[in-house]
Amino acid sequence: MLGSKAGLGQVRGEGFDPRSELGLKPKGSAKVVSERIMSVRFLPFVDRTVVVVGNKIGNLGFWDLDFGEGDGGGIYVYHPHSGPVSGISVHPFSPRKIFTSSYDGFVRLMDVEKGSFNMLTSSDDAFFSICQWPEDVNSLYIGEGGGMLKVLDEREGKDSNFWQLHEGRINTVDFNPENPHLMATSSSDGLACIWDLRSMKKDKPDVINSVGHGRAVHAAYFSPSGKFLATTSLDDKVGIASGTDYGELSMVSHYNQTGRWLSAFRAIWGWDDSYVFVGNMKRAIDVISTANNTTTSLDSPDIMTSIPCRFAAHPYKPGHLAGATSGGKAYNSADEARKKSKETSSRAQGRSSSDTTEEAKYSTKDGAEAMKDNAEEVFIYRQQQRRHEPSC
Repeated sequence: MLGSKAGLGQVRGEGFDPRSELGLKPKGSAKVVSERIMSVRFLPFVDRTVVVVGNKIGNLGFWDLDFGEGDGGGIYVYHPHSGPVSGISVHPFSPRKIFTSSYDGFVRLMDVEKGSFNMLTSSDDAFFSICQWPEDVNSLYIGEGGGMLKVLDEREGKDSNFWQLHEGRINTVDFNPENPHLMATSSSDGLACIWDLRSMKKDKPDVINSVGHGRAVHAAYFSPSGKFLATTSLDDKVGIASGTDYGELSMVSHYNQTGRWLSAFRAIWGWDDSYVFVGNMKRAIDVISTANNTTTSLDSPDIMTSIPCRFAAHPYKPGHLAGATSGGKAYNSADEARKKSKETSSRAQGRSSSDTTEEAKYSTKDGAEAMKDNAEEVFIYRQQQRRHEPSC
């Protein structure tokens, strides 16, 4: 979901093998919210690790892993929605803007400085997915029930386009990191489709290709290079599409029957095209190798006591994988070779410091104070202030 601009895009994890280097630490888990977690993301910070989750009852929880000692343990919870939080979107060019979508039919924008949420759009239908276009932080692609996809211009506060793409609800929207005009959608109608935004007709959009499954498709995500597409379906398959127009398809058997009490599994990519990560009903993380379609299960019985259903990979720290459960707990899997991750983060920091022109291009608050332009400092400052405020 993150863009690929120099210095602010996802860091590749060449040489990192999660099957042997990924593992939970004793302090690698926390109860972030109550109830089932539906969405999970890392905030795109280079030098700070913050996980944000959305749950079934409309809460948004933040877990600051670099908090240290003190009251609250780095956990901060807000209640922006009255229904399940279906999606969280944070653009690396504008990390202080956190967008959320919900089954309650609202899309909200969090003001990190004030800890408040502004409504951007509403609908009589539920919103099931949200994603920002990599080329424009103000363009939000929102999946509705009934297969409708609409584009919201955040600056104008109104829809700029909409298409009927599926016969069922759209569960995920994703863009190709190397070619942002390519978009993938997954749907409960049993299809994952690939579209070219440059040739989207108003009445009947032309699909480039589609991956068909026997049951609902709950996820379709491009790999970091954009050469692969991973799909996850209730038909107990994880699909890996590649080649010209993603016409070459292999299906990997994987048990995806999570039932009504767990969030449906969604396979995600890590830091290169080598591996896909997906939950396991035996309280483990399954790592699927795209080289030979084999699956390796990673467990930690003393720490991972619940089934991890949803995952997110840190965009700048290979080996940092966040997992979320139906009980509101989040896990952070850190690679054993910590030095490698720190060195990678340092390289990303060096690139981003030389990219001020590109960053300024995407700024939405010209002339803002220096502190307000540093999302990490704003986040830390705001949470420090909240520790001295009375609870509601």
